Amino acid sequence: MGERKNILLRLDPAVHDALARWAGDELRSTTAQIELLLRRALADAGRLPGNVGTLPRRGRPPKRAPADEAAAEGAAVEEEGPTEG
Repeated sequence: MGERKNILLRLDPAVHDALARWAGDELRSTTAQIELLLRRALADAGRLPGNVGTLPRRGRPPKRAPADEAAAEGAAVEEEGPTEG
């Protein structure tokens, strides 16, 4: 994905507040919520380009399974090398 574009967007304060509340309800930033809505509108109008990247997943990353955690801990120990004892 290329560099993201920055734009200045002037909104009615009530519209901004409504967007911010909606974004908070869905664990997104206001900017991410605006981008999601713009993408939906473009897709509905048949104007979303085919080469558009996906939006990052919202919220906290999923918890790793216990087997994944043990493997990650084992890899960390291997990177440090053997301990003298």
